Amino acid sequence: MSAVRPVIGVSCYVEHVDRSPWLAQRSAVLPHRYVAHLERAGAVVVVLPPRPDADDELADAVLGRLDALVIAGGADVQADRYDAEPHPTSQPPRPDRDEWELALARVSAERDLPVLGICRGMQVMAVAAGGGLVQHVPDVVGHDAHCPLPGEYTSHPVTPVAGARLAELLGTGSLDVPTYHHQAVRPETLEGTRYRPSAWHADGTLEAMEDPSARFRLAVQWHPEAGHDTRLFDALVDAASRTRPGAG
Repeated sequence: MSAVRPVIGVSCYVEHVDRSPWLAQRSAVLPHRYVAHLERAGAVVVVLPPRPDADDELADAVLGRLDALVIAGGADVQADRYDAEPHPTSQPPRPDRDEWELALARVSAERDLPVLGICRGMQVMAVAAGGGLVQHVPDVVGHDAHCPLPGEYTSHPVTPVAGARLAELLGTGSLDVPTYHHQAVRPETLEGTRYRPSAWHADGTLEAMEDPSARFRLAVQWHPEAGHDTRLFDALVDAASRTRPGAG
């Protein structure tokens, strides 16, 4: 790792938060587990809240100051971003996050900046590349194992694709991963994009994808920040360290 710690940006919400005695303060919100994992791996973390003036030019200005990016989990991507009508279970749209994170996804790909997408982040990356989403996974797979209880992470097995970068990092055997999602990337919509499938659930749900031509561009549908396996964060920080100006 470089002697200078890499700077990694993480996207987040802006929400009204109660913090006694203050009520409904607009706040930049991110589960601290993202920060803790990245700091433990050796990064300096910068939180990137949505911006009302988000566009590719601004994204380029921000990403030019970073060594890597995490596009974090969160609410559903608005359906019209991938030319679909919203499902009855779709969450209220977050156009501020959509606009900002889609710009971050597009520009980071152009810059070949190391990126890790997590849950919603994987979906944002797919949509930015022209892909589409399954809007309610239980409708397709016939069960709710991916998100059985509101507000609680559960776990299920996934299997990395042999030969993929993800398999190099995590192995090719079945992995038990923390999960909480009701949407997923439609794998057939990745054809012709930069992404290739890199892990699956046994029910056919795409659980990870990667850009094999990039220095490090990987996304997972599960929530590694909610578990104890730190290898994905370690790998991102290592990739960020190697891409710093002057790194060996």
